Amino acid sequence: MLQLAFNFLEKQLDRLKSPEIRPVANGLLAWKHDIAVRIVRLPQARRYLLGLQPDGTARLVIPRRGTQAEALRFLERSETWLLRRMAHWRSRTEARLAWKDGTRFLFRGEEVTLRIEPEGAGVKLAFADQVITLTAAMSHYRAIVYRCLRARAESELPTRTRDLAREHGIAIQRVTVRGQKSRWGSCSVRGTISLNWRLIQTPPWVSDYIIVHELMHRREMNHSARYWKHVERAFPDYRAAEKWLKSSGLDLREE
Repeated sequence: MLQLAFNFLEKQLDRLKSPEIRPVANGLLAWKHDIAVRIVRLPQARRYLLGLQPDGTARLVIPRRGTQAEALRFLERSETWLLRRMAHWRSRTEARLAWKDGTRFLFRGEEVTLRIEPEGAGVKLAFADQVITLTAAMSHYRAIVYRCLRARAESELPTRTRDLAREHGIAIQRVTVRGQKSRWGSCSVRGTISLNWRLIQTPPWVSDYIIVHELMHRREMNHSARYWKHVERAFPDYRAAEKWLKSSGLDLREE
């Protein structure tokens, strides 16, 4: 009886232990096995949920009345499942995801170089005028860089869209920045402009074209000849922008 009671108490104590997890950057947490985890609280969720995102980060959902401590224990219990999913993901993407020191990619239409240097116990990532400080080193940094690029897009693109809307006398309701897989932007009948965060990788004049392209749909919700006349009047070099997008090599499905 005493041994049974001791085993039960030991299991209860193990349940109370919170797994070690450290902040990395942009809301991500560094878990073991070099996996970054984003914890999200969703009141509509009925249970704890764990999924692997297209960029290789794990998404851990806390339901209403849930706790972070219990979510982390759920993460630990799901370790085998997550490792299987991660192994499959890495087998398909490791080559193109191996962003390390010297990796080159597009930022504002220019090819920039990622530089990685030790910074205390962590590392410092730098490219162009951007600097990201991490508390822990990782085997690759593509997901971290993409989070930074998306944050820049979410900060800059809505402001630019509203400026161009005022310039052209067009009323819009709101602007969202998303990760669409097949388009650079869209315009709803209610006046919502949705833009792809990857526009931050294009030259400013190209992202301006995409914004104008969507704004002109507030005048014509189609791609008729009359619509393209609106586009040409507002952005005479639109063909050059279309050509740049087609030749850039940016893949909207790659995230």
